[in-house]
Amino acid sequence: MEFTIPKKVQTLGQDIEQHQLKYHHKRVAVTKEFTFDAAHHLHCYEGKCKSLHGHTYKLIVTVSGFVDEIGISMDFGDLKRIYKETIDAKLDHRYLNDVLPLMNTTAENMIVWIWEQFDDKLACYGWKDKAFRIEEMVLYETPTSYATMKREWMEDDRSL
Repeated sequence: MEFTIPKKVQTLGQDIEQHQLKYHHKRVAVTKEFTFDAAHHLHCYEGKCKSLHGHTYKLIVTVSGFVDEIGISMDFGDLKRIYKETIDAKLDHRYLNDVLPLMNTTAENMIVWIWEQFDDKLACYGWKDKAFRIEEMVLYETPTSYATMKREWMEDDRSL
């Protein structure tokens, strides 16, 4: 492969037209990772997590939707804003047993609560009206241990 230096930067209106910016009308997903630090302990658990301890949690959020007229679905900055307002503001550098609803603060419980908060904010900002939806979330409690939630699993099935 030969590498070359461009002789000219592409200019809108000369080299590409506005109507060419949107290449398709397919559902696509964007994913962003976030971290927050928090402490917690688990009830009715006979392991070392019974004691107060902390983690650097990593949250991976995947949201899907359709691209707009310039070929962008959801801007990564919008994902970050939603995260900062809903999750970071409530959980970062906090004692989770105090700030989350009454629950055992397991990754399995937390990821459902996080999903609900994020989903509510998508609705609040009108993203859901534009057919945007959360597809998947992964919450790492340690670098090798995590809980996963997928859109189809969030459907409430009380018959099980």
